[in-house]
Amino acid sequence: MVRDLRSEPLTGRMAEAALTHVREARTPSEPRPASTVILLRDTPAGPEVYLLRRQLSMAFAAGMTVFPGGRVDPTDATVADSWSGPPPAWFASRLGCSSEMASAYVAAAVRETFEESGVLLAGPSSSSVVADTSGDDWEADRVALETRSLGFADFLHRRGLVLRADLLGAWAHWITPEFEPKRYDTAFFVAALPAGQITRDVTSESDQVAWLRPAAAVAAVESGDILMLAPTYQSCADLTPYGDVASALSAAGDREIPVILPTLRIENDLAYLENTSREAT
Repeated sequence: MVRDLRSEPLTGRMAEAALTHVREARTPSEPRPASTVILLRDTPAGPEVYLLRRQLSMAFAAGMTVFPGGRVDPTDATVADSWSGPPPAWFASRLGCSSEMASAYVAAAVRETFEESGVLLAGPSSSSVVADTSGDDWEADRVALETRSLGFADFLHRRGLVLRADLLGAWAHWITPEFEPKRYDTAFFVAALPAGQITRDVTSESDQVAWLRPAAAVAAVESGDILMLAPTYQSCADLTPYGDVASALSAAGDREIPVILPTLRIENDLAYLENTSREAT
């Protein structure tokens, strides 16, 4: 169930941006395609999610706690010959987009997860996954991908790897509200931390990382200890019923995924967001 956004007014920078957008009748910017991955691991207390806090200097979602992810890159659409798992058309049917866009979403999800956590959802075959990415050579490739001096398809080809699309489950699809100057059309995926791999605090875009139970993350947001945008909070809330990673991944296959574009409502000089699902185009 999608959290009702209507009860609490926006505050701070978001409120200012929303009110300015309405008062000046600004034209919304075009949302850029992006992907994010809810990386999960099992613990004796239940599953945990991997979270990063974005640097305060970032132009988008500064200070917010997020999942690994980022913009789709042009090279993400060129990995078709290094693909293993459900075809792009299957992801397209789940996310309400074209097959070409779905392919780019999945590739961006795998690339961004590697760039921001050191975790690589790829392997030398359709039944294997890289066991360890902590060596200096892997770090050099991660940095090269992050700086765009190495394309993702070239990285996979050079290392003889296939992208393991079967390790990803489509989870949600959100579009940034129209008042935001930077907007994203973001596909959310769930994935398990591969055996043998570890997360590393490597990206320059974050100043803090943590593994948290989804319920603990939700509680931290509601107590004001951490800040999250609505899609991140909602994803954590949706994961709270699951007792292990396998059940969460299984649930992804049957999950209904509306395209959610929160819309703006102004009352008494206060800005509120409302959930709005739109048909895929």
